[in-house]
Amino acid sequence: MSAITPSVNVLKSYEGRPRRWWKSALSFAVVAAALVWSGLGIEYKGVTSRGSDVAYGVLYGIFNPDTALLFDFGPFGVTYLLFETVAIALLGTLFGGLLAVPFAFLSSTKIVPRPVAFLVRSFVMMVRTIPSLVWALIWIRVTGPGPLCGVVTQSIVSIGMISKMYVTAIEDVDTRILESLNAMGCTPFQKIRYGILPQLTANMLSTIIYRFDINIKDASTLGIVGAGGIGAVLIQTISTRRWGMAGAFLTGMILLMLVIEYFSTRMRKRLAQGI
Repeated sequence: MSAITPSVNVLKSYEGRPRRWWKSALSFAVVAAALVWSGLGIEYKGVTSRGSDVAYGVLYGIFNPDTALLFDFGPFGVTYLLFETVAIALLGTLFGGLLAVPFAFLSSTKIVPRPVAFLVRSFVMMVRTIPSLVWALIWIRVTGPGPLCGVVTQSIVSIGMISKMYVTAIEDVDTRILESLNAMGCTPFQKIRYGILPQLTANMLSTIIYRFDINIKDASTLGIVGAGGIGAVLIQTISTRRWGMAGAFLTGMILLMLVIEYFSTRMRKRLAQGI
């Protein structure tokens, strides 16, 4: 009899479960309505002849790249422009990661009062809302066209995402350590130095590596507006239908992304495992 009782209790609990099917139905209806409404705004006119020519030309260029340009180490060669793109992404990520640290701590309610955290979080959210291309268009008026504009743009854009990730990590720290330091009369700086940073080092490094991976892709597109990198030359070659040259730039970008993806994944995995 005792062996049957738990099964009966489980069955009674299951029968007495909350009936929330209407919530699931309402959620499904809202999602379905949103999809239908979004689809009504899309007008498909088919693929134009020029569009198909460009698609074919890009594919042809990828499989038949200009090898002389691919291994050209001059200022207009693929190798030089790829290194410039990596340099922009690296500096932008480094400066953004460093500048995001004070914003993250000032956005955490565990470190500062709630009104201060709310104001700083609002500012960070405003930074994160503006797309990178818009930031580039703003800063290009200040620094002029070139790699410096790309570095400044990526630094500002990186602050928004990295600080948000930092705040999430700070909110998940072991509060018992902070309570102990608070009982000892430690200042906020001491609590950050001895109670928070040791717990966040691996998470922060992983976030910076992930952001660098994103910045590499962004640096390729920022060149469109004159912020340095390989993007401007790539757009010019596609616009002038020089498919061999476009294929060389695209091949270089693909190879670069594969290498960076491989090493960044390995580094994040090692950080997650505590190695």
